[in-house]
Amino acid sequence: MSDFLTHPLKPFFNKNSKILILGSFPSIQSRKDGFYYQHPRNRFWPIFEILFSVKLTSIKEQKIFLKNQKIALWDILKSCKIKNSDDKTISYAKANDLNIILNHAKIEYIFTTGKSAYHFFKKFYPNLEAIALPSTSPANLNFSLEQLTYEYKKIKQILKN
Repeated sequence: MSDFLTHPLKPFFNKNSKILILGSFPSIQSRKDGFYYQHPRNRFWPIFEILFSVKLTSIKEQKIFLKNQKIALWDILKSCKIKNSDDKTISYAKANDLNIILNHAKIEYIFTTGKSAYHFFKKFYPNLEAIALPSTSPANLNFSLEQLTYEYKKIKQILKN
């Protein structure tokens, strides 16, 4: 059975954030731990560890990394019905107000992680541009860690400029 949930996490950003990465809705584990991409098999953090040659083993380290790299994190959905952490089950979706970040940070690029995040981004923000990246979820069997790292390299290239 699907539960109707409200997004429990605050957006992570500051006025210097240059890149915004949007997921769809936090996983059960992320909601429990209070920060993004905390499922132990999600490949989000391992990708950035590879790309930037760092170790991000705690939420504190992850937040310091994001701040230093000028990366903001949030999710496109404010609330929805969802079964477990399965994006394919999302219904009754309502959008987060991205202006909370866009009006207070220097966002130059928006990326979405996964098909659902991109779908809802285009639905709720048709006038904004985003670069769609593949999902880092363990459910995404179409991409190996190596392939994901290659796709996410776009973020590092932008940050170097």
